[in-house]
Amino acid sequence: MDRIVGIETEYGCLLSKEEPHVNSELWPAKVKNYLFRKAEAGTIDLHYRDYEEPPGNGGFLLNGGRLYLDMGHIEYASPECLHLRDLVTYELAGDDLLQSSLVALGAENHVSFIKNNVDHHTGATFGCHENYLMKREAQFTPPILGTLLTFLATRQIFTGAGRVGQSNPLAFDFEPPQPEAHVNFQLSQRADHIVNDIYQWVQFNRAIINARDEPLADYRKYRRLHLLIGDSNMSPFATALKIGTTACVLSLLEDGRLPRDLVLTDAVQSTRDISRDTTQQWIVGLENGRSIGALDVQWEFHQLAQKYLGGSSAETNWLLESWGFVLEALDQNHQSLIGGVDWITKKWLLETFMKAEKLTWSDPWLQSIDLEYHNIDPVRGLFFGINWDSIACDSRDFLVMGDPFQTYDEEVDRFLARPRPSGSVNEEQL
Repeated sequence: MDRIVGIETEYGCLLSKEEPHVNSELWPAKVKNYLFRKAEAGTIDLHYRDYEEPPGNGGFLLNGGRLYLDMGHIEYASPECLHLRDLVTYELAGDDLLQSSLVALGAENHVSFIKNNVDHHTGATFGCHENYLMKREAQFTPPILGTLLTFLATRQIFTGAGRVGQSNPLAFDFEPPQPEAHVNFQLSQRADHIVNDIYQWVQFNRAIINARDEPLADYRKYRRLHLLIGDSNMSPFATALKIGTTACVLSLLEDGRLPRDLVLTDAVQSTRDISRDTTQQWIVGLENGRSIGALDVQWEFHQLAQKYLGGSSAETNWLLESWGFVLEALDQNHQSLIGGVDWITKKWLLETFMKAEKLTWSDPWLQSIDLEYHNIDPVRGLFFGINWDSIACDSRDFLVMGDPFQTYDEEVDRFLARPRPSGSVNEEQL
């Protein structure tokens, strides 16, 4: 992966019946205070970073990331990374920081952090934003941006986290939504909430590409590509594919090797149509009048990446091989992707549960299962509780160039062995 990348993840907070509902915003603040003031996991901000980020709202972590409060949610921004395994490792570090804080505060049995993107009760959404450093001289003409949007709209066939039901948010112009057919299950959690292709605002008018260009580098040489379309993945393999394939396409863009005949008629509508397509044909329309399946679109990008980027590094070879395997399996054997692709894994769990309990898709119980899939607690989260022996398929090793969980454990050991700054914190500060 020939670029610097990072992920920003917002977490939902789920409380048990015994915990007052008003504490849903209190607990993110308590965890943030614990990490900075007692666990000494970083340095808290002493100044305003923005009008919505006053002193004490968050800070920089010792691992190079940031943790802060955003609209009542706790948000973790990974360090900027050069390698896929590093990125996956430090993305998992965010989960571990939050869960270990709940354990330390004795709250793990009645408070949970949920790494998903929708609130089934309110219809709200929270994001998983991706940041990519790019060369400033890269051409961002309408045809090139259109091709990039095509890739981003279609990659959800392997990056989507899946969700029960649907949302019908208003667009920026607040036009009343048209009546839509009911959807039992769809690929992406964010698809329903994306209402523009490129725009500067984050709220109300969420776009596939956020136009705010804020590189953490010399702006004369680099730009920052900020994406809002992605789902939060529980599968480290899906995270690696999401970031790695996008980084490959950006390399093709910088080298002037993107195709010019793959521009969607409407990237926003195509994003939603792919997510909701129960036939899983995922057919989209192009500006040139052609129709094409999302799977075929991804194969075209894969073949270009294989031609021009193959052999550039062991990491790229792993990525291209994994990308190809997933595209083949999406066409021939979905079950082989259980554990690797989140929407397939979740749908399999839901359908297994529905069959055992004789439920239909309309049962509200399924929304609870949907949420618990994203519980970051390894004891309670459904993603971690999959009985692999019960899956009658040829299981694949979904590790990312080695085991990211083991890599993170090694990082923690090295971190704990380092000298720590001295200082005491009063309990009243928590």
